Amino acid sequence: MPQSHRHHHRAGHQLAKDGTAFVRDYQKIPHALTLGANQSGKSMYQRNLIAGLAKLPVGLVGIDCKRGVEQRGYAPRLSALAVTPDEASRLLEALVGEMEARFDLLSEHGATDLWSLPTKVRPVPLVVLVDEVAELFLTAAKKDEERRDRMVTHMIRLAQMARAIGIYLEVCGQRFGSDLGKGATMLRAQLTGRVVHRVNDKQTADMGLGDIAPEAVFAATTIPPDRPGVAVAGDSSGGWSRIRTPEMTPAQAVAVCREYAHLTPHIAALAPFRPLVPADPAPAATGPLVKPVPVTE
Repeated sequence: MPQSHRHHHRAGHQLAKDGTAFVRDYQKIPHALTLGANQSGKSMYQRNLIAGLAKLPVGLVGIDCKRGVEQRGYAPRLSALAVTPDEASRLLEALVGEMEARFDLLSEHGATDLWSLPTKVRPVPLVVLVDEVAELFLTAAKKDEERRDRMVTHMIRLAQMARAIGIYLEVCGQRFGSDLGKGATMLRAQLTGRVVHRVNDKQTADMGLGDIAPEAVFAATTIPPDRPGVAVAGDSSGGWSRIRTPEMTPAQAVAVCREYAHLTPHIAALAPFRPLVPADPAPAATGPLVKPVPVTE
């Protein structure tokens, strides 16, 4: 990939144990799985990631099936947002459609990937941020199983194929185990970047790191509860390191998304999922709202 395009793929402000920056490089590691229990620092990691990406010429797509509680504040910078399993299913289908259209574009121009397309026809890179992956895998009723299987299939297809056309997955969760059902292990195999914060069960640490750096599993399971933001990062090369995420409040991440809202690209295929951005609240009145009228006898 030409050096001039490299900034499209890099985001992150975490520090590795040796004091160097831990950088999320989408050129080398297109898809990632980030795990962590409540209060582990996983949300902080996500905020830093989103704040870093928001400043770059990329499109951001949010999937937050907890009614958008984590991602709705990022709406000014999101090209699409799904906040229920039904919406997530339709959005993932639209993303697969966008992927196929981009492959048609590659074929039409004889290009091998997004970066070998002529600049004037090159689509913007997209990063898909899944807040809680278990919400997509688990079903409460038999009738939802077909939708669940469809969503998992779409995610696996995106993870297997979308790198070439500039669509990247950031999948997050409190836990990730084989009990999530069919497709969990297959999806995990494609998410080669791994960041594991403190977790509540060893199976989640095993699923996060066991297949790429088995010795890192112990490091992840011994993160103390009083060290939020500490995590173990690994990749398919077998290397791993401890990292620490700097503190960032939700308000700070939201402010960055508002500041860089002008970079939000319009993606035609995702337009039905573009979140409504609430107007800024009116400035507080400096005087009484009703003009006083003198009392007359």
